[in-house]
Amino acid sequence: MLFKKQKYENLSDNELVQLSLKDKDSFYYIVQRYGPKILRYIKRTTNVSQEDAEDILQEVFIKVYRNLNSYKPYLPFSSWIYRIAHNEVINHYHKTKTHKEMSRLNIESEDVKSLVEAIQDDGDVQQKVISLENAEKIKEMLAELPAKYREVLILRYLEEKSYNEISDILRKPPGSVATLINRAKSRLQKIAEQHELKESYE
Repeated sequence: MLFKKQKYENLSDNELVQLSLKDKDSFYYIVQRYGPKILRYIKRTTNVSQEDAEDILQEVFIKVYRNLNSYKPYLPFSSWIYRIAHNEVINHYHKTKTHKEMSRLNIESEDVKSLVEAIQDDGDVQQKVISLENAEKIKEMLAELPAKYREVLILRYLEEKSYNEISDILRKPPGSVATLINRAKSRLQKIAEQHELKESYE
């Protein structure tokens, strides 16, 4: 069994897809490879409970399994499955309206630090964004961002997706993705300044 697992781990995504199309039991290895990543992505982009996140994840893999025949091998499988996850998060929002009730996100404190440091390293954001050391405060700031801005920051700096991958996931031209990221960083900076201004009077 260990040998079989190691054999599957060495296969590319496309090879796993082809095997899964021939043998449905092989789909287990796609779930194993992408389940933790997609669950993390769902939790990073929402404020849902662990149970709801797992329900969304289940729907993602149901869609992946049902649509595996429509996957085009010339596209990165990672982008394809993230696009399905992105759509399922939106579907959940439409059903529950939770995007209107966000006060903070399900992002770990270390992820918050990594995100802000990555944005700083990328330039265009003043040092004062980084000076907010309170992780909970930064989560609130991120939750204040419109969903389209918040998601591109998470995809770029936490999920470490390239501009082309984000373009595939969101189905937007790479130039539009770059514009969204720049606007997201600018909006985050303004929110940070508002939080600091508010704190200075307390």
